[in-house]
Amino acid sequence: MIERYTRPEMGALWTDEHRFQTWLAVELAACEALAQAGKIPRKDWLAIRRKAAFDVKRIRKIEADVRHDVIAFLTNVAENVGPAARHVHKGLTSSDVVDTALSVNLVKAADLLIAGAERVRTAAAKQARKHAFTPMIGRSHGIHAEPTTFGLKMALMYDEFGRALARLESARETVRVGKLSGAVGTHAHLEPKIEAAVCRKLGLKPAAISTQILQRDRHAEFVAALALAGTSVERWAQEFRHLQRTEVREVEEGFGRGQKGSSAMPHKKNPIVAEQLCGLARVLRGHALTAMENVPLWHERDISHSSAERIVLPDATILLDYMLDKLAALVTGMKVDAGRMRANLDLTHGLIHSQQVLLLLVEKGASREDAYRWVQRNAMESWRTGRPLLELAAADAEVAKWTSRRELAACFDLKRHFRDVKRTFRALGLALD
Repeated sequence: MIERYTRPEMGALWTDEHRFQTWLAVELAACEALAQAGKIPRKDWLAIRRKAAFDVKRIRKIEADVRHDVIAFLTNVAENVGPAARHVHKGLTSSDVVDTALSVNLVKAADLLIAGAERVRTAAAKQARKHAFTPMIGRSHGIHAEPTTFGLKMALMYDEFGRALARLESARETVRVGKLSGAVGTHAHLEPKIEAAVCRKLGLKPAAISTQILQRDRHAEFVAALALAGTSVERWAQEFRHLQRTEVREVEEGFGRGQKGSSAMPHKKNPIVAEQLCGLARVLRGHALTAMENVPLWHERDISHSSAERIVLPDATILLDYMLDKLAALVTGMKVDAGRMRANLDLTHGLIHSQQVLLLLVEKGASREDAYRWVQRNAMESWRTGRPLLELAAADAEVAKWTSRRELAACFDLKRHFRDVKRTFRALGLALD
C-alpha cells in the first residue's frame, strides 16, 4: 500500500476551492484591465473587486441544474456582486477562463516538481561525494564487468536528474501561456491588449495565436516531461532493487525499528519503496499517452480532452511529486555496504581485470587476436576452477613470452580505474573536498 501522501501543497492545487479561486483571479484581472481601458465604470469595478466571491456548495447546486460549471460559477459570483456583475466575463468565453487558470495552476505544479527534482539531486550529490572512491563492481547484462565506484553511480543519478530538471523547467515555460481571445481565437470581443494585461498580471505570456482553447500539444509536452522524469525515478528505483537482492546486498532501503517485511517470513527486508516507484512510473507513462491523444481535437475545439484532463493532470502532478519525494528519502536513508561491495569485487578472482591484461599484451607487441585468445582461455579456466586470473595468466607460457608477473600484477590494481573520478565530479559541478 502506498503511504499517506504527506505533501499537501500539490494536492491543494487541484481542489474545487482552488480551481474556482483561480477562475476568479482570471475574471478579476480581466475586469481590472477593462476598467483601466475605460471599458468598465470605475465604481462598478470597485464593487466587483470588493464583493466578488463564491461558495463551492452553491456552485455545485447551480451546476446540477444548468449542467455547465463556468455558468454555475459566474451565476454564484453574480449573486454576490449584484448589478455590477454584468461586466464580469465581458467578451470572454469559458475556455478563456478555464485554460488560462489551468496554465496558472500548471506553472505552480511545475514549481513544486522542480523543487522535488532538486531534492533528489541534493540527495544523490551527498551520496556521490561520500562514496566517490568507494569501489564496487560495475555490471553489464547483470554480469560483473569492471570496477567503478558507488560515488560515480550516484553522480550519474545526479546528472540524469539534472536533465529531468531541465525538461521540467522547459515544460513549465511551454504551459506558461494564457488566452482571452474568444470563441474561436479572433479577439472579436476583447482586444489583445486586454489579454496581454491579464496574462502579465497572472505571470503568463499571451499565446501568439489560439482557437477557443490553448492547443493541447503544450499540455502533452508537459505530461510527457513528467512521465520521463518518472521513468528516471524508475530507472534508479530498479537499480536499488537489484543492489538489494540477497546475492548482491550492496545497498538496502532504510528499515524502521518496527517495520515488518513479510507476513510469513520474519527475516524479510524488501525494497518496497523502490518497487512502488517502479509501478507508479507505469501509471505516469499511461497519462502521457492520454495527453498526446488529447492533441487532435475537432476544428477550433471540442471537449473530448476535458474529461481526460480532469484525471490525468491532477493525477500526474501529484503522482510525480510523491515519487520524487519518496526517491529523495530513499537515497538519503539507504544503507550502503562498502564491505559487501568489496567482497563482490573479489568474487570472480580477478576476472574483472581481464581487459587490462589484454591491453598490456597488445602494448607489448602481441596481436589483439592472439592476446584476446590467451586471456579468454585463462579467464574461462578461472571461471571453471576458481583459481585467480593473475596466477593462471602468469603461468601461461604464451603470455609469459610478452610480459612479467610483476607487470601482470599491476593490471589488477583498482587505482587505475579511479584516476578520473575527480575530473568527472568537477565536470558535474560536484567538487570533492
